[in-house]
Amino acid sequence: MDNKIKQLRKGVLELAIMSSLNKQSHYGYSLVKSLSVENDLSLTEGTIYPILNRLSKEGLVQSQWVESRQGPPRKYYSLTSAGKSAFAVLIKEFRKLETMVVRGEETDASAEMPAGPALDVRKELSDDK
Repeated sequence: MDNKIKQLRKGVLELAIMSSLNKQSHYGYSLVKSLSVENDLSLTEGTIYPILNRLSKEGLVQSQWVESRQGPPRKYYSLTSAGKSAFAVLIKEFRKLETMVVRGEETDASAEMPAGPALDVRKELSDDK
C-alpha cells in the first residue's frame, strides 16, 4: 500500500507546486513550507527541485535571482503565461477526477445493484471464421 500512496502523491505534487506558484512566486524552501503547512507530508527541497526543473524545461515555470536581506540571493520561481494556461486546464481536470472519487466514496454500491438474478451474457463465436 505504501507504494500506491507514494505514486498518488507523486502524481499530485506537480499540480500542487503549480497551484502554489499560481498564487505567488516562491523560492525552494518557501515552496516546501507553503505545501507542507496544512498536511503531514514530509517534503524537502530535493523533492521539488526536479519537478521545478522539468516544468522550467517545458516552459511552464520561470526563475529569477532576487537579492535577500537575510543572506545570499534566492532563486524565485513563478508560472509563465503558458504555465498559467496549463494550470487552468490541469486544475479543471483534477476537479473532475476529485468529484468522481468523492461521488464514488459517497455512493452506496449495494443500493445501485438491481434486485433479481444476475444475467449471464456471453458472445457466441461462429465456426465459419
